[in-house]
Amino acid sequence: MAPMGIRLSPLGVAVFCLLGLGLLYHLYSGFLAGRWALLVLGGAAGPGAAGPTVELRQLLAVAVAAAVRGGDEVRRVRDSNALHEEAKGKTREGADDKMTRGDLLSNRKMFFLLKTAFPRLQINTEERVDAADQETIVWDRKIPEDILKKITKPKKVPAESVTVWIDPLDATQEYTENLRQYVTTMVCVAVNGKPVLGVIHKPFSAYTAWAMVDGGSNVQARTSYNEKTPKIIVSRSHSGTVQQLALRTFGNETTILPAGGAGYKVLSLLDVPDENQEKADIYIHVTYIKKWDICAGNALLKALGGHMTTLSGEEISYTGSDGNEGGLLASINMNHQALVQKLPELEKTGRK
Repeated sequence: MAPMGIRLSPLGVAVFCLLGLGLLYHLYSGFLAGRWALLVLGGAAGPGAAGPTVELRQLLAVAVAAAVRGGDEVRRVRDSNALHEEAKGKTREGADDKMTRGDLLSNRKMFFLLKTAFPRLQINTEERVDAADQETIVWDRKIPEDILKKITKPKKVPAESVTVWIDPLDATQEYTENLRQYVTTMVCVAVNGKPVLGVIHKPFSAYTAWAMVDGGSNVQARTSYNEKTPKIIVSRSHSGTVQQLALRTFGNETTILPAGGAGYKVLSLLDVPDENQEKADIYIHVTYIKKWDICAGNALLKALGGHMTTLSGEEISYTGSDGNEGGLLASINMNHQALVQKLPELEKTGRK
């Protein structure tokens, strides 16, 4: 018997063609997905490829945008005088840990802008994020010219090494007292626990300071600091404790500047064009402090050659727990280790 040939009906031919087109579409869509991952995350995708990466200039751009948008909410709520103030708990010192509508709305804008732009990143934020509040906030993925001028070369890091810290409203206590000059919104990016990007925005003066470690910054250190009889900026709630020990360490001519907000205190060490910004030489904090309060300032100081350490001179890691137990000493254009050596008594007796 002669071998039988296989003949396809017109319908069979059509089905065969559709299956072929489906296979080609699947392969091509996989290619497009890989290209999309490359575009969004700056890294390769697919079996055997390197993990996704993040371009730090892009992340800095969206961090600045987030701080500003959060600041807009902070200012709008304060101007409306509809704070809806409440206590979310107690601090370790026993004071009310306050939260307002400004904290919550700023947090929502900042968190979801960063999460929409970089969905893979770990984001730690001071306030809760409710699923019911989720919103998609579009970012145009453009890097502003001022960043491109200061940081001319792209820098990529593995996405899995990145941790983002958000403080949607620093100095909430002062915010409720209408002491607007102390209020900031902050974003920090740490890579393998080390702060590399910092943004501090002042909503009520529309000033934003940003920096990338080993990259560039739009703010500078001041030209001179007084190391012998410094102006020391401290928390309003702990000024007495620090003042006694600072006078004993540096002498009776030392000036103590009580102030609110960790972001404000870091900016006091820099050359900030704001008439409401005090100037200080050293920033000291003697008690427990949350990492979202200090990470952005740490990155700014580090980018400008300054230092922020515990009172015993240890570097602060921005992984793991959200709190720093070792107190805080921040300086710029000074012999930081010499300052650490002057303060051993502060570490022993100043902390509560």
